[in-house]
Amino acid sequence: MAEHQRIHPVHDPEAPQKPTVPLVTRGYSQSDRGDPAEIYPPFRRTIPMSDLKPPKTRSCWCRCLCWTLSLLTLLLVIIGIIAAIIYFVFQPKIPKYSVDGLRITEFNLSNDMSLSATFNVNITARNPNKKIGIYYESGSRISVWYQITRLCEGSLPKFYQGHRNTTVLDVALTGQTQNATNLLQSLQEQQQTGSIPLRLRARVPVRIKLGSLKLMKWKFLVRCNLVVDSLAANDVIKISSSKCKFRFRL
Repeated sequence: MAEHQRIHPVHDPEAPQKPTVPLVTRGYSQSDRGDPAEIYPPFRRTIPMSDLKPPKTRSCWCRCLCWTLSLLTLLLVIIGIIAAIIYFVFQPKIPKYSVDGLRITEFNLSNDMSLSATFNVNITARNPNKKIGIYYESGSRISVWYQITRLCEGSLPKFYQGHRNTTVLDVALTGQTQNATNLLQSLQEQQQTGSIPLRLRARVPVRIKLGSLKLMKWKFLVRCNLVVDSLAANDVIKISSSKCKFRFRL
């Protein structure tokens, strides 16, 4: 019985090989139905470049704010330097004021129940500065009050007060108060105690002279609390207390 021989193919590595052709075009894949399916690239979110940049309006606002703060700081520094120079060179001191005398020439109740008053007030103004003069300008106003009622008013004369100068002023004040029956009764009751509180207010426009330089106009504000023993006309009025406060402003 003859033996059947099996013949197996032998692979020859030196034999030329046929190029293989892909069944599906590059960029496509085989679907379940056998049709090629298109392959899409992965999704990538794009961010607009405008979102990454800060708003221009905010940048301009910050720049303007920085410039403004810088200018204000520079201005404050310059003002501070000028004030320091003035202080060390001129050594300014506050003027002093006092009420030294009071004379009443009229203080009576008329038939129409109005109170007429005429006061003569002696005011002493002292300038203790060595290099600073004071120009007292026109437009000043001085008044005398009892509680909330203004009894009389007047003004200071226009004059110049030099260095280390003391000036005594005699100022006439006049006034008239309507429906003053209750006011006069209150004053009479207060006069029986020998202590009548009065207030003197003064607002005076002035100009300061530093050496030969005349500065802009300022306002001197003076408040004096007085206590007198009587308000009788043509009588000697004694001032038992006189306290004055001074401040100034533009």
